[in-house]
Amino acid sequence: MTIKRILVVDDSATDRLYISEMLQKAGFEISTAEDGQDCLDKLAQVQPDLVVMDVVMPRLNGFQATRALSKNPDTAHIPVIMCTGKEQAADRLWALRQGAKDCVIKPVVAEELLEKIAGLS
Repeated sequence: MTIKRILVVDDSATDRLYISEMLQKAGFEISTAEDGQDCLDKLAQVQPDLVVMDVVMPRLNGFQATRALSKNPDTAHIPVIMCTGKEQAADRLWALRQGAKDCVIKPVVAEELLEKIAGLS
């Protein structure tokens, strides 16, 4: 699968902009969402090849949104890379159990995220 369109989901405008600009510089087409519910609402319109999802967000957190994506037959094929502020094995394991393909720790390092995206292609 070739990844071209990425949906960046984060309630922090600063983090959303930072990750979006990083991925745009790498040649990806970027759309954004402000929380998990906004992500689910935008999926049909955006049709991303990948979702980069924060964990801690209002309304619907990243774990809940990832679980909803992975359980829906219309979106289960879209890989999710979770971004967490905590470097804990339990968070990574829980993210993978919800359907995420991988995790990165904030602040996101461009090379690490791009390497994980390349691994999905």
